[in-house]
Amino acid sequence: MRRLSQRKALTLVRELDAFPKVSESHVETLASGGTVSRIAFGAMALLAFFEFFVYRDTWMKYEYEVDKDYFSKLRINIDITAVMKCQHVGADILDLAETMITSNGLQYEPVIFDLNPQQRMWQRTLLLIQNRLREEHALQEVLYKSVLKGGPTALPPPPLNACWVHGHVYVNKVAGNLHVTVGKPIRHPQGHAHIAAFVSHDTYNFSHRIDHLSFGEEIPGIINPLDGTEKITYNHNQMF
Repeated sequence: MRRLSQRKALTLVRELDAFPKVSESHVETLASGGTVSRIAFGAMALLAFFEFFVYRDTWMKYEYEVDKDYFSKLRINIDITAVMKCQHVGADILDLAETMITSNGLQYEPVIFDLNPQQRMWQRTLLLIQNRLREEHALQEVLYKSVLKGGPTALPPPPLNACWVHGHVYVNKVAGNLHVTVGKPIRHPQGHAHIAAFVSHDTYNFSHRIDHLSFGEEIPGIINPLDGTEKITYNHNQMF
């Protein structure tokens, strides 16, 4: 009796099938069905392929928060060309705390103000991008991903009639003013001043071009609001 019951149990286990199979005689293969299957597998492969690239892509996410680190310094990156000789130009920063920061981190190099055709084309492209950015903010993301770099820096031949002020300085995290004007800055008990007594008034020319002006560490592909700005004046007393 025990052997008989064991055989019946084994037979029931062998015949047990949670997923009943359809008899092969009831299945008919067609060319159209195979075509549909191939199309379905191809579509799934394409979706998986594109999903992989979406996974590897980068997206810009903007976050704003209050800077609670009051004691650290803020970096300012400066790249300005002024139509005056370097010995007549001085740059400094004065903040609301009456702290004067001289341009020790800036370099003054004699250059020619006029751009060559290649540089002028780059500047026009930069200004065009600036205008489009005011309308299409999503364009900034495209520029960031393409790692947009600066324009050509090759200088035309002499005469050198301008001063290239470039470099970076660290300032306090309070409101202040950046001055690029006639005369070198000096400190004195009443504040600060620029020595311009020995500079002829006829040499005053505050025409300038801002190739780059930003805050913090430089990030490739980011175009700042004043990049590419150029102001030309024929009035010696014109101020910007």
